[in-house]
Amino acid sequence: MTDRAHPDLATLRREYVTAGLDLADLAPTWHEELGRWLAEVKDLGEPNAMVLSTATATGRPSSRTVLLKGYDDRGLVFFTNRASRKGRELAENPWASALLPWHELQRQVIANGRVEELDDGASDLYFAARPREAQLGAWASEQSAVIASREVLVERLAEVTARYADRPVPRPPHWGGYRLVPEEVELWQGRQGRLHDRLRYRRTGEGWVVERLAP
Repeated sequence: MTDRAHPDLATLRREYVTAGLDLADLAPTWHEELGRWLAEVKDLGEPNAMVLSTATATGRPSSRTVLLKGYDDRGLVFFTNRASRKGRELAENPWASALLPWHELQRQVIANGRVEELDDGASDLYFAARPREAQLGAWASEQSAVIASREVLVERLAEVTARYADRPVPRPPHWGGYRLVPEEVELWQGRQGRLHDRLRYRRTGEGWVVERLAP
């Protein structure tokens, strides 16, 4: 049955009419092509919002949105609390998938691969550049843990604010960076009639191959 207060999801449909993707137009490497796409979406609300999917050792998945904070030929970089659910799952199972969705341009980029921790130096450098409120929040929040109320967070934040009132906030030992090292990177472009363009960079023993996938 359909809830009359909400749209009928089965009838919601949007036609994709944007330009397509051609293998001949791609950059030689996935990270160069990602740079082109990011340049086109830089004025969107949060162009580096990235859905990160992880799984437990037994394969139970979970997803959440994180922020892409860097990329190069080695992979995609993000930062988080390593004691959080995603951090615990990555410790059990280092394979993950990242999705950058840009609905306004009817595009998405999907990267799948292993995740590795960044070294302390890289994590320290990025943490020092964060706004002070975010630094304090990293200490105050035991991410993914059950808490009794929001007041618990407020009290913890007051405690750490007082603790570091007259000095820089150090990086918590449980907070740091990760790099997703892709085995494949797929570029997806919506097309009319649901015949979408899907072009994939795939790692091989000799390097990378680029191939078209059926929509």
